[in-house]
Amino acid sequence: MSGLEWVIEAYGCDSAALADPPKLRAMFSAIVAAMSLRPVGESVWHQFPKTGGITGLCLLAESHLACHTFPEYQSICLNLFCCQPRPDWDFAAYFTREFGATAVNVRRIERPYTHERESRQLSELRRADQVPLV
Repeated sequence: MSGLEWVIEAYGCDSAALADPPKLRAMFSAIVAAMSLRPVGESVWHQFPKTGGITGLCLLAESHLACHTFPEYQSICLNLFCCQPRPDWDFAAYFTREFGATAVNVRRIERPYTHERESRQLSELRRADQVPLV
C-alpha cells in the first residue's frame, strides 16, 4: 500500500491571477471535486502584503493540499498528498488554461508506507502462516 504525492511548479503565470484569493480558492475547489477529495475543514489562506503572494492549505481526510504563489516571479508551487491512490489529473492543462502558465512541471511520487523488503517479508509471512490482515 502506498500514497501518492504530486509536486507541481508552474511558470510564466499571470501575476494578477497569482495574487487573486478567489481564483486560488476556485483552484482548490476544482482539484478537490475532480479528485474526489474530502476536506476536513475550511482552507486557510495568507496573503503577503508586500508581494501579494498567497499561501493556502487545505487539510484533507486523505492528507493535504497546499500552494504558494510568487506573483513577482510569475510562478506557483502546489503540493497534493493523498494517502490512497487517486487517478492522475491534468494539472498542466489547468495551470495553462487558468493561470496562463507557459511551463508546468508535474512530478508524481509514489509514497510507499513500508520499506520494500519489509513489505515483501510481511507478505511472505501472511502467505505462509495465514496471518490475518490487520
